[in-house]
Amino acid sequence: MKKILVANRGEIALRVMKTAKKMGIKTVAVYSVADRNAPHVKFADEAVCIGEAPSNQSYLRGDKIIEVCKELNVDGIHPGYGFLSENADFAELAEKNNITFIGPKSKAIHIMGSKLAAKDAVKEYNIPMVPGLDEAITDVAKAKEVAKQIGFPILIKASAGGGGKGMRVVEKESEFESQMNRAISEATSAFGDGSVFIEKFVTSPRHIEIQIMADSHGNILYLFERECSIQRRHQKVVEEAPSSVLTPEIRKAMGEAAVKVAQSCDYLGAGTVEFLLDENKNFYFLEMNTRLQVEHPVTELITGMDLVEMQIRVARGEALQVKQEDLQIKGHAMELRVYAEDPLNDFLPSVGHLSTYQIPVGDGIRVDNGFEQGMDVPIYYDPMLSKLITYGKTREEAIQRMKEAIDMYHVEGVSTTLPFGTFVMEHEAFRSGNFDTNFVKKYYDSEVLKVQAEKEAEIAALVALKQYLEDQKIVRLPN
Repeated sequence: MKKILVANRGEIALRVMKTAKKMGIKTVAVYSVADRNAPHVKFADEAVCIGEAPSNQSYLRGDKIIEVCKELNVDGIHPGYGFLSENADFAELAEKNNITFIGPKSKAIHIMGSKLAAKDAVKEYNIPMVPGLDEAITDVAKAKEVAKQIGFPILIKASAGGGGKGMRVVEKESEFESQMNRAISEATSAFGDGSVFIEKFVTSPRHIEIQIMADSHGNILYLFERECSIQRRHQKVVEEAPSSVLTPEIRKAMGEAAVKVAQSCDYLGAGTVEFLLDENKNFYFLEMNTRLQVEHPVTELITGMDLVEMQIRVARGEALQVKQEDLQIKGHAMELRVYAEDPLNDFLPSVGHLSTYQIPVGDGIRVDNGFEQGMDVPIYYDPMLSKLITYGKTREEAIQRMKEAIDMYHVEGVSTTLPFGTFVMEHEAFRSGNFDTNFVKKYYDSEVLKVQAEKEAEIAALVALKQYLEDQKIVRLPN
């Protein structure tokens, strides 16, 4: 594999290119008109504009991407995450054109892309699953009967869904019909498929995921877990590895279950198996993500492995060089997704011009970044600017480093999730490890951040005033 096209943008495109460069592989960037001056475009060996700003005219145009690959004699495509990364038709199109798709085969993407097909595939492997209906449904009356049998609260989820779309928690029977209709409507508009399924809602769950890596020689590794319970709108904001609550026994059981999930669909490459962990430490299979995850850096830091390098090596037919018993957890890593969002206003996107953009540097600090000072944050894509990752020998050290790194990160022109990151790192529930996916709902109040911001502004004004008065004294000194 001498040349790889990265079918993505922003920080993940740069992240993949850096590893490819380290391996002596040439890189090709694709970009939209809005991204023509983006860092990933400048970093690549070659770059091709594939369309206008909206992603359906650029980054989602699989046909155009394949054309570029053929024109430039590309050997492999790395899809990153999002966009076409879990599109089985795109993987198949690459395969048909003799271009290596750096990810699983299209069959595995098809199976795991449907939550119901995924559950069906893992049934015979004795993997624990949340009680619920194991078929898609759009009949509201029938669904209501099933919900009554399972017992409220229940969760309605879009079968083809992701990112929290088409998902509704129903606390009591009287709310069921309206919530079911809303979920079907949302799933139809988001995915073109209104079918949903129903399962018991685990009231205080933790979201734990296991990183796996599989080669074409029958070897499958699990690279331990990531804790992803700090979420807003069912989407992760803070992730860490390892989890503060898993015992070695539960870790092993979850890891082995994740390997079985990979076996169930003849998996190849990097994948993530997601589980819910209840308050009694019982775990349940949720879904599998057939790609590299946003939060993969925390796993890299605690294992010392480069997951992108492993992906590329596996894609070109190499056997994994490491065995399960060789893998060990060393230290602790923390990640904050730095979104251009306003945590004081319900995390709404905050697009604009980055008049100041300075990232932190130092021991134990890593920033996977996709922006530069002077750039505009476009409205067309996910508003993530970067991922701020810290590492320490202990969880406490990783938390402390994160707080320091947030203080060193300077952004002006847009609002970001940096103040929210500080709020999480300082909160007793998070520091103690006693939290679940309801953290934001339970503890977060934007008013707390507003007061904090006002105090900081007041202190800054007093410091400036003091300096001004000092300067005035100097000016008035007699000759």
